[in-house]
Amino acid sequence: MQQLILIAGSPWVGKTAVGEALFLACENSAYFDGDWAWTVHPFSVSDPRLPNGDRTLAFALSNYLSSGCSTVICTGVRLLYADVRRAILRDITAKDYRVTAFRLTCSEETLRRRFEQRGGRGLFSAEWLRVPPLPGDIVTDTDGKTPDELVREMKYILDDESRP
Repeated sequence: MQQLILIAGSPWVGKTAVGEALFLACENSAYFDGDWAWTVHPFSVSDPRLPNGDRTLAFALSNYLSSGCSTVICTGVRLLYADVRRAILRDITAKDYRVTAFRLTCSEETLRRRFEQRGGRGLFSAEWLRVPPLPGDIVTDTDGKTPDELVREMKYILDDESRP
């Protein structure tokens, strides 16, 4: 069965690095960074344009699943929110795929260090770390782990889930 893997979390928690590494570790896979669909300027989580990005994301994921990719990986901050995730999944037209959602987290200290390592532009906020995981999310701590180590953990969980 095809897998749709959602990777949610705060900015700077490692979603893109892990999503790209998981994409490269999975045969017949596709990767879409949800932030691409939600890039608007200026950005605000309450921006009324963001639902258009949700539809764009659902369309892209539908196309990847319908084209026969075994594994489709999507990362994004907005995937933290139940209403956003529900809207995206509702609008996916593909059938017969399994969804697994990972929620990446780390300490506030690690988040601040990563923010600074990436240039420290903009306003630092750890508010997304405090958004509770959604029911069924697999919470994965990125502190002290490389993307490859996190991918090994994720693949172990995904392989276990695919067993009857």
